[in-house]
Amino acid sequence: MSSKLAGLAARMDRLYEFDREPVSPDKLQSGRRFAGLFAGEHVAATEFVIGAFFVLHGVTARDLLLGLALGNLLAVLSWTFICAPIAVRTRLTLYWYLRQIAGPGLTLAYNIANAFLYCILAGAMISVSATAIGLGFRIPTPQLTDILPTSAAWVAVTLSLGVAFTILAILGFEKLSRFAQVCSPWIFVVFLAGAVAMLPRLGVAPDLSNFWEIAATRVWNGVPTEGQERFHIGHIVFFAWFANLAMHVGLSDMALFRYARSWTYGLYSAFGMYPGHMLAWICSGIMVAAVNREMNPGLMAYEAVGIAGVFGVMVAGWTTANPTLYRAGLALQAVTNWPRWKITLVAGLATAVLACFPVFFVRLLDYVAIYGLVLMPVGAIVFAEHWIFPLVGIEQHRAARYGWLMNWRALAVWVGTLAVCFLLPVHLFFRWLPGYFLAIAAYTLLNLPARKEASRA
Repeated sequence: MSSKLAGLAARMDRLYEFDREPVSPDKLQSGRRFAGLFAGEHVAATEFVIGAFFVLHGVTARDLLLGLALGNLLAVLSWTFICAPIAVRTRLTLYWYLRQIAGPGLTLAYNIANAFLYCILAGAMISVSATAIGLGFRIPTPQLTDILPTSAAWVAVTLSLGVAFTILAILGFEKLSRFAQVCSPWIFVVFLAGAVAMLPRLGVAPDLSNFWEIAATRVWNGVPTEGQERFHIGHIVFFAWFANLAMHVGLSDMALFRYARSWTYGLYSAFGMYPGHMLAWICSGIMVAAVNREMNPGLMAYEAVGIAGVFGVMVAGWTTANPTLYRAGLALQAVTNWPRWKITLVAGLATAVLACFPVFFVRLLDYVAIYGLVLMPVGAIVFAEHWIFPLVGIEQHRAARYGWLMNWRALAVWVGTLAVCFLLPVHLFFRWLPGYFLAIAAYTLLNLPARKEASRA
């Protein structure tokens, strides 16, 4: 048995993903792979929750459509003009590039925080998939007020799914993209078919002549569910933009785009934003309205398209949790001597445990906002060092050049930006944007004297 385990470990060690050096030219991937990966990751289980929450928060139909169109465009442009160019020029993960800028001490703290937040996000996706599996075993879905696990059966289902999701995340980028390419078209069909199937239940005529009237009065009618804050177009624009803030503005998707042939591959993110973060959110809104606004993704999908809906929710969670666990593994691998597969296994098991706590999926909107906000200043620091420092004559990568354990200026900007953002007297959704520009300006100004002091730092 020990020899078999040793052989398995040796084979896993050969799953090399350029963890600590640039991707070689012969390993660059086609645009089709990126289209499939984005479509699979963003037409996902969490879309059942997010789109439904927009209904519960009383957004109007007009605000929803305009907000999603603009917010998702801003997200695509962020991937294309902020994240992809840096990834293509360096061919490094954010985690390894940050080490050159911030030093191993700060990188350690960032990567642990990043991986932990990714594990929570992946856990929320597993929880959503568990609502579908739970239908078959008559396991009650946690309510909007639940924080702790609601039953032993719920724990058993989420732990089992977490282990299954972790196995594929271990296999790496190519396997993830292939899995997403196969699954994403079918998942998208489930969303679309589910919404269409629920239209008659809402009173929409067969010729769709009264669709807009029903949408504006019975789905997105501007009336929030009791206990939920009312959203307007600004909330929708900013949520759609920052739903993946850590990935694009925060630069975590350098891990993916280091395999891109060109920075223009950032435009492939549209395959995730518009079928996923627009149309899927609209479809899930229709489904939750048809089940009397009950927040239960598994029930929504089952009532709409039966068993196909149940499997759609389960697989949608899989295609999203896999790349998230992959990123978490890369973040932790950068600060350990473990192979990526081994650290991904540890992260996956931790994620499975976190998935048992329903608070992470029933409070998903707020968590996504906090998660992006916490990681955003580091993306601003890397952006400033990569693009602005050469323009103003500041020496780059001084942590690597001079062997610093910690870039104290970067740490001060990260902590200071978060302190300012959490004190801003505006809605949580709107705090990251002023914080981003503040972090870029503060980090650049703090380093201006470094043109003369670099040798003494």
